[in-house]
Amino acid sequence: MNEEIVVEASNIAKSYKDVTALTDLSLQVSQGQRCVLLGPNGAGKSTFLNLILGVLKVDRGSLSVFGKTPGHISIRRLTGAMLQISGIPSTLKVQEHLKLFRTYYHQPLSTDELVRIARLEGLERRTFGSLSGGQQQRLNFALALCGNPKLLILDEPSTSHDVEARMALWDEVDQLVSTERTLLLATHNLQEAERLGDRILIFHDGRVIADASPAKLRSMIGTTEISAQTNVNVDVFERNHQVKRIEHVNNHLRLYVSEAESTVRQLLQLDPNLKNLAVKPASLQDAYLHLLSPARFDGDYRASD
Repeated sequence: MNEEIVVEASNIAKSYKDVTALTDLSLQVSQGQRCVLLGPNGAGKSTFLNLILGVLKVDRGSLSVFGKTPGHISIRRLTGAMLQISGIPSTLKVQEHLKLFRTYYHQPLSTDELVRIARLEGLERRTFGSLSGGQQQRLNFALALCGNPKLLILDEPSTSHDVEARMALWDEVDQLVSTERTLLLATHNLQEAERLGDRILIFHDGRVIADASPAKLRSMIGTTEISAQTNVNVDVFERNHQVKRIEHVNNHLRLYVSEAESTVRQLLQLDPNLKNLAVKPASLQDAYLHLLSPARFDGDYRASD
C-alpha cells in the first residue's frame, strides 16, 4: 500500500519585502513520519510551518497538505498546531479554553483525556493569564490535540518547561505519534530533536541543507571523540591516518578519529597510566554544527532510509 503524502512542497518561495524566508524548497512528508525542523533563527522553519497551516501564502511554487490547498477547512480539522505565540485570551479558564476548542471539531478528544495528556490536573479553574509559562505551554499543547489531529505541528513546544515537564512532554508526543499521525516539530533543542525525530530537516538561509535520519547525519561526520588526561607526546598521532583532528591543552588531550578502537589501544600503550579516558560517538549536535559552519561541504545532504 502506498504511503499517504501529507505535505508536498514543490519549489516554494516566500519573502517578506526584501527579506527572503524560503527559496525553491521542495520536499514531501509522508504519513507517520516524525520530522524535526532545525536551524538558526530566521532560517525559515516557522515560515514553512505557517505556510502549511495556511496562515501565509507562497509567493511561488506549489504546496499541498493532504492533497489540498493549505488553510482548507477539511485540512484544519485534521491538523493540530502549537505555535510560539498562541494569542488566546488570558481571562478564560483552562476548562473554558478546552470546551471552546473542542467545539471546532466533529470528534474531539474528551476534556478528561486532554487534561491527562497535558498534565493539567488541578489547573482547570485557573485563568490562562494566571498560569506559569510552562503551564501555558501545557495548555497550548492540549489545545493542539483537541481534534485528535492526523497532522501535529509543534513550534518550540518545550520552551519554559522545566526538565521534568520537558521529559513528560516528550513521552506524551512519543506515544501520540503513530503510523497514522504525522509530526512536524520545530526546535532549537537538539536533545528534543533526537528524542522525537526520525527525520531531520536542517534549514539555513531559507533552504533545506540536510534531510536525513539522526543516525545518517551522525555518520556523515564519521568521527568519534577520544579524550583523556595524559602527558603523551601528541606528535605520534599526527602520523595516524585515523586521527582527523587533535586538541591538546595542558595535559588534556582530545582526538577526533574515524575509527576509535585502534587509536584507544595506541593511546593506552603509550600511556597506561592516563586518567579520565572517555570515548564519545559523534552526536547530532556535531553534525548540526558542521553543516552550519562556513567550511561545510558544498551541496545538500539528503538520505532516504
